Amino acid sequence: MAPNPELFRRIDFTHDTSYDIARPSTTYWQDAWRRLKENKMAMAGMVMILLITLLALFGPLFSKYSYSDQKLQFANQTPSAEHWFGTDNLGRDLFTRVLYGARISLSIGIVASILNFTIGVLYGGISGFFGGRVDSVMMRIIDVLYGIPLLLYVILLMVVMEPGLTNIFIALGFVYWLGMARIVRGQILALKELEYILAARLIGADSWRIILRHLIPNSMGPIIVTATLAIPEAIFTEAFLSFIGLGVSAPMASWGVLASEGVTSLRSYPFQLLFPALAISITMLSFNFLGDGLRDALDPRMRK
Repeated sequence: MAPNPELFRRIDFTHDTSYDIARPSTTYWQDAWRRLKENKMAMAGMVMILLITLLALFGPLFSKYSYSDQKLQFANQTPSAEHWFGTDNLGRDLFTRVLYGARISLSIGIVASILNFTIGVLYGGISGFFGGRVDSVMMRIIDVLYGIPLLLYVILLMVVMEPGLTNIFIALGFVYWLGMARIVRGQILALKELEYILAARLIGADSWRIILRHLIPNSMGPIIVTATLAIPEAIFTEAFLSFIGLGVSAPMASWGVLASEGVTSLRSYPFQLLFPALAISITMLSFNFLGDGLRDALDPRMRK
């Protein structure tokens, strides 16, 4: 059956109109941002992270209570208009202490991610690029360190060193870059055989320039995702260390310290554990949602 010619209309196609038909050109990062914006859970996680960060930075400035002021006459008060999250067993405002705890927990997560980014990326980049004996020796070091769970390394280091914020940074920086190094090494091994790397060698680029200017920038997708997902892991590790008494010292109030204090009065005053636990849970979920969204958005195979 022949098609009805009245249903079709001829369109004159010229070189000028071809530009109107084609979609606007977008870069890799513009396309990744577009796909990230379409992921509602990832955007919700990003908004929540920004909100928690703003509360941690500026919230205590507008509070009339200090995180360390003890007023025993107001001890164990339930949440009210005067104390939004109630008070602890020493009469300290729990809302203010949760905000200060956000500063400590977020700073630990961000510093651990920066150390993870710098040490892991350089270590994995050098190992994957030079290969051979260098790669073999560097990977055997990582295999030895991977033989013991990373959390156990951190606990042992915190037992040897005195508990404190600086020592937590040192302990996390000592072991948290291992996963990043392996991921970057795998990316470099795949990229270093491509034509543009050969072209860089032919024009006389040295090894460090190839690593820093060509290989690592083209591996940024997995690197960003791994660094983002390392933040909630570090926050949980700090909370666990503070919970068992190996984290920050009193009167500093990280979320792990607040949770540890809340457990002792769980039956009588459950809100003292509820709010720090909610803060930890919401922050970890937000970073995980954002990390999953970044993983999908930065995957070149999903580009349309």
